[in-house]
Amino acid sequence: MLVSLNWLKNYVDIEGISPEELAEKITKTGIEVDGIEYIAEKSSSVVVGYVASCEKHPNADKLNLCQVDVGDETLQIICGAPNIAQGQKVAVAKPGAVLPGNFKIKKVKLRGVESNGMICSLQELGIEEKYVPKDIAEGIFVFPNDVTVGESVEPLLNLNDAVLEFDLTPNRADCLSMLGVAYEVAAILDQDVKLPDETVETKDESAADYVSVEVEDAELNPYYGAIVIKDIEVKASPLWMRNYLMAAGIRPINNVVDITNYVLLEYGQPLHAFDYDRLKSNKIVVRRAKNDEKIVTLDDVERSLTEDNLVITNGTEPVAVAGVMGGANSEVTDETSTVLLEAAYFDSKSVRKTVKQTGLRSEASTRYEKGIDPNRVIGAGVRAAKLLQQYAGGNVLSGVVEFDNLDRDEKVVSMDADEINKRLGTVISTDEMAHILNKLRFEFVQDQNLFTINVPTRRGDVTIFEDMLEEVARIYGYDNLPFTLPTGSSQAGGLTERQRLKRDVKSFLQGVGLMETTTYSLTNDKHIHTLVSPEVKEMNPEPISLAMPMSEDHKYLRLSILPELLQTVAYNRARNQDTVAYYEMGSVFLTKEKELTEQPNEQLRLSGALTGRWIEHPWQQEVRPVDFFVVKGIMEELFHKLQIQVDFDQAIIPDMHPGRCATMSVNGQVIGFLGQLHPALEKKMDLKETYVFDMNMDYVFNTHENIPTYNQIPKYPSITRDIAFILDEDIKAGDVKEIIESTGAPLVKQVQIFDVYKGENLPEGKKSVAYNLLYQNPEKTLKDDEVEESFQKVIQTVNEIFNSYVRS
Repeated sequence: MLVSLNWLKNYVDIEGISPEELAEKITKTGIEVDGIEYIAEKSSSVVVGYVASCEKHPNADKLNLCQVDVGDETLQIICGAPNIAQGQKVAVAKPGAVLPGNFKIKKVKLRGVESNGMICSLQELGIEEKYVPKDIAEGIFVFPNDVTVGESVEPLLNLNDAVLEFDLTPNRADCLSMLGVAYEVAAILDQDVKLPDETVETKDESAADYVSVEVEDAELNPYYGAIVIKDIEVKASPLWMRNYLMAAGIRPINNVVDITNYVLLEYGQPLHAFDYDRLKSNKIVVRRAKNDEKIVTLDDVERSLTEDNLVITNGTEPVAVAGVMGGANSEVTDETSTVLLEAAYFDSKSVRKTVKQTGLRSEASTRYEKGIDPNRVIGAGVRAAKLLQQYAGGNVLSGVVEFDNLDRDEKVVSMDADEINKRLGTVISTDEMAHILNKLRFEFVQDQNLFTINVPTRRGDVTIFEDMLEEVARIYGYDNLPFTLPTGSSQAGGLTERQRLKRDVKSFLQGVGLMETTTYSLTNDKHIHTLVSPEVKEMNPEPISLAMPMSEDHKYLRLSILPELLQTVAYNRARNQDTVAYYEMGSVFLTKEKELTEQPNEQLRLSGALTGRWIEHPWQQEVRPVDFFVVKGIMEELFHKLQIQVDFDQAIIPDMHPGRCATMSVNGQVIGFLGQLHPALEKKMDLKETYVFDMNMDYVFNTHENIPTYNQIPKYPSITRDIAFILDEDIKAGDVKEIIESTGAPLVKQVQIFDVYKGENLPEGKKSVAYNLLYQNPEKTLKDDEVEESFQKVIQTVNEIFNSYVRS
C-alpha cells in the first residue's frame, strides 16, 4: 500500500512530523514501512506561465516561438512539444531554475533565436513516466484555467509529497485504505480523524425507476447497491485527484474512472461504473456463471467462466466478473452520459477462486480477498456519487436500489486489565487502557478492571482477547514494555548424545564426498514397496495412506527413503549431471495396523545413492567409476568411526543386482543392505549403474557406546607379510580373513585383501585370494623367528579349515 502524506493530511493532522519520523512511529506499532519515496527531486524557480502567443520558429519546422507570461515578466521560450498552443497555462522553468537530475536552465540560442527558460512536461519535473496520463505522455503538461499565473507548481503538482510504502500483513486489510491508515496514524499520534463528506443532493427522480437488482446467491453476494447518476460529462478529473492517484501508483484516465479509483483507495471499498445505456437493460442480476460462459473483460481478453465464478449480468449476459473486473460491453467511454454505480460486498473466498482461475488480479480483488468493511460499502458509493456530481456535473437520482442481506454487527471482546498486565509484565492503569481504546476509536463499557469492547467492523482482525492484548501493547509502545533477565538456575545448552552422533555421521558422509538431500516423506503406489530393507519387510508393515492426499504421487507415508532419493538422482541425470552422490537421514513410518488407531513407529534410517565417476584425475588420465567396493568401503569406515563391528553377507534382495548386493548386520541383527540396483530397475528409472545403501540408524545409535579410547602410537617398527591361498570358489574371502585375524592375534594387527584371481594356471573351481598381514608388538621390536612362527601357524590353520594351499 502506497500512502501519500499530502493525501493523508486531509484526514489527520501530521504537520510538524517528518516522513522519516512518522515512518518510524508506524513501524514501531506493528506495520512495517518498507521505504519512503519522494514524488520528485527538489526543483526551484518553476512557476505557472501563460502562453500569450505561440508562433512557428522562423528557422525550424518543429519548434515554436512562445511568449510566456510568468507573473512578474514575459519570457520568450522556444518549445518543441507537439501540444503547445496559445492560451495554455503551463509549467515554466525560469532561467536559473534547477530541475531534477541537477538540470540547470540557462538562457540559450536555438537556431539563432534566444530562449529564456523551458516549458516542462511532467517527466521533466520528476514524475515517473508510468504514472503520467496517456494523453500528455508525449508533450508538456497543461494546467486547468483556475490556477494563478506566477505561483509555484510544486504544490499544484504535488511535487512536495512523500509516499510511504507499507508492507502489510494479511490481517491488516483495514490499512488498504487511506481512512484505515488515518485511523492508525491518529491512534499513534493521539489526533482526531476528519472523515469525508458523504452528503449528496439528489433529484426527484428515483433510481428504482431505472434499475432493479436481483441476487441469486446471497451467500456469495450479501449486499449489492446500485446508484444512478445522469447527465455526466466525461472529461479529465481535477488536478488534485490526479496527483493523489499518481502518488498511489495509479495512472489517471478520466473523471469517472478516476473517482471510482480514488474512492477505492480512500475507503478501501471497490466500486464499478457501468455505462447505463450500454447495459441495454433496466435490471442487474447477480448469479453464478454457467460453465463455459464467455465474457470479454476490460483488458479485451475473452475469458471462459465456470460455476465457481460470480458474475454481474443485465439479465441475459455477463457485464462484469464480480469483484474482479468489468466487461468491455458496459465500459464507460467518452460518450457516456448516464452511469450505474455499483457498490457491493462479495464473498472473499469466491473472489479468491476467480482470481486464481482467471489470473486476473486488481486493486479491487485484492481488497475483496482480504475482507472489506461492511459498514463502508454504501458510504463509499454515496461518496463517489457526490464526487461525480461535483466533478462530472452529474445529477444523482434519489435512493439506492439494493439487495441487502449483509451482517453489519460488531464483534464484542472482553478484556481484563489485570490479565493484560500479567501477560505484558506491565503496570498499565485502567485509565491509560481506556485512553488507548479511545485513541483506537473502539467503543467500550468499563466495569472496574473489565472492559467490554465493541470492535468496529473496519478492524476485522480483532476478534479475541489476544487481539486486544496486541492492540494495547502496540499503542502503549513495544519500547515501553519492561525487560528482565532470566532468574534461577540455568545451564549452558548442548547437544544430546543422539544429536551429536547424527551430526558426526553427516559430517563423515559429507567428508567422503556425499551431499545431503531432503526428499518427500510421501510416495506413491509404484514405489511404496520398492527397496524396502529385508528386516523391515520381515515385519510385514502396512502402507499408511493419507486420508486426503494432495496428489496420487504423494499418497503414502514411505517405508523406504531410497525410491524418492533415486527420483532426485534421475532428475539430476536428466539435466546432464552424470556424477551424483547423495545421502539422506530421515524417518520411515512402520505399522502393522490396516486402520491406524495409534501413531506409527517412526524409524530413523540412513540411505544413499551413488552413480557416475568416483575418482577423476584428468591430468593423470585416471578415471574410476563408482562400484560395489566404494559403497562398502564407505560403510566400513563409518562403522569403524562409530566403533561398531559390522558384518557383510551376500544376499538376494528384490530390485537389487543378485551378484552385487549384501546385507549389513550388527550383533547378528540385520540392519540394512547395500549394493547395485537391478539393471531392470535402473532402466525403468532412467538411471545408469547406480549403487545404494540403506540402514537402521535407531539400532546403530542404540548400539553405540560412547567409551573414550586411546591407542598409543607404536614406538617399534612393523613387519608385513603377503600370502595367497588357493581356495574353493564358494569360500568367502571374508571368512578366511577372520581366521587369519584370530589365529595371528595378538601380533597380527591388520589383515587386508588386495587381490583375487581366477583363470589360467588354476584348477577349475578354484580361486586365488591374496592377503597382506601387518605384524607389530607395541612393547618391543619383533624378531624374524617370532613373525615366522605366527605366519606358519596362520598358514597351517587356514589350510586345515578351508582345505586350501598356498599359491607358489
